[in-house]
Amino acid sequence: MTTVVAAVIERGGRVLVGQRKPGGNHPLKWEFPGGKVEACETPEAAAVRELMEELGIRARVAGEITRYEYQYPGRSRILLIFYRVVDFDGEPQNLDFAQLNWVLPEQLRDLDFLEGDVDFVRRHFTAPAT
Repeated sequence: MTTVVAAVIERGGRVLVGQRKPGGNHPLKWEFPGGKVEACETPEAAAVRELMEELGIRARVAGEITRYEYQYPGRSRILLIFYRVVDFDGEPQNLDFAQLNWVLPEQLRDLDFLEGDVDFVRRHFTAPAT
């Protein structure tokens, strides 16, 4: 099973999300920065590496938020691990996305997220009942 890490990067009450490029897998879907864990690499190390590759930042992972398995149609199951990042060195640069946006947590539900991330967004960023 492939393990995939995703980083929930927070700053100033907003969360950083990236939109995939139009030419690749899942074109124009929104996601949290991250990627596949390589052989002989811990998930935390993969998150740090991916954030350097995709955003040019040196992140410090502040802990795991959740993990679950997901299967895209016609593909093998993956293990998704979401990490919280509240501290990093450098300013995030768009090195791998169609666009990057800092959004308010309540705005995340309105974005067209990767199917594998939808449950996470629904469970962790649902507006409280009023």
